[in-house]
Amino acid sequence: MTREPAYRILVLGGYGNFGARIAVALSAQADCHLLIAGRDAARARDAAAQLQGSHATVEGLGLDVHDPQLAECLRRHRIDLVIHTAGPFQGQSYEVARACIEAGAHYVDLADGREFVTGITTLDAAARERQVLIISGASTVPALSSAVLDHYRDRFDSIASIAIGITPGNRTPRGLSTVESVLSYCGRPFERWQQGRWQRVYGWQDQHRVVYPQLGARWFANCDVPDLSLFPQRYAVTDSVKFHAGLELRSIQWSLWLMSWLARARLVSNWRTAGRFLRAASDLLLRFGTDAGGMHVVVTGTTQGQPLRLRWTLTALAGHGPRIPCVAAIVIARKLIAGRLTQTGATACLDLMTLTEFDAAVRELEIRWTEEAA
Repeated sequence: MTREPAYRILVLGGYGNFGARIAVALSAQADCHLLIAGRDAARARDAAAQLQGSHATVEGLGLDVHDPQLAECLRRHRIDLVIHTAGPFQGQSYEVARACIEAGAHYVDLADGREFVTGITTLDAAARERQVLIISGASTVPALSSAVLDHYRDRFDSIASIAIGITPGNRTPRGLSTVESVLSYCGRPFERWQQGRWQRVYGWQDQHRVVYPQLGARWFANCDVPDLSLFPQRYAVTDSVKFHAGLELRSIQWSLWLMSWLARARLVSNWRTAGRFLRAASDLLLRFGTDAGGMHVVVTGTTQGQPLRLRWTLTALAGHGPRIPCVAAIVIARKLIAGRLTQTGATACLDLMTLTEFDAAVRELEIRWTEEAA
């Protein structure tokens, strides 16, 4: 694939919560031509204007992901890479990724929808034929969660269980796509690897309490993410792989738990349709709580015949938590710009960012992690 000296990156949803953060980070690249794109051309131009004077060349562009001429648009603007942040991805098709393949452009998205991320491999043959890289899940999961597990996997001879959790601060801004993503599996069944076999569990149930050193106690419940499909085989887990999320305000956390029972009883078909209303309701509580969030990964297994339990804990202060889902896409974009990432094909975001690379990307932020082994 040929390109101009300035690497041309289009950030789809570039004025949204995550897209804007990615655009700011990549605008520091002198060898980058950045196009901020979205359905609202005026907002895209305004977002680009705010980055004028940065090292990169920046422009705004009105663009709809459902445009049947999307591939032609990418060719016309000579796009090398599309970063797709316009979720929610649950229920989306691969039309943007397919347009990128047709146009000969690389593609990275921030999806955390289980079926969407794991299904991206259906595009592998087409991506290899066009010699482009199609990546889904360049977000906290599975990009960062797998980077953590890869960092520690050599300490274990065998892994029995993996438990992952994420807890945002209540003052963290939440876009509609984020709210709809959470609601999409509230009270709905999904399969999880536990007790060495696949078993059915329900979204936002199985409430339990987790204590963080700097954040205190928060309540967590079941969430459906790509890790649940990808990790049992990847890490040869013998017992269980679990993922939970916890909100800072117990009033919202337990409300979701009650809502999950209504969905499970089939009194509500899908809470996602109430996304706009519930987001507005939760925004009334934004002044409560903090802007501090966290993440944990707990791995148990054996080493040299002895049991080993390792806990990795991340804390994000000063409102820097929402930057974490953006890091993998930024790291991957910089590798592509530098020519250090040459593989092709379609894949979930595994083996594409190390924990060391994550550390380097957040070094100037209030994001720190610790580890404990027992």
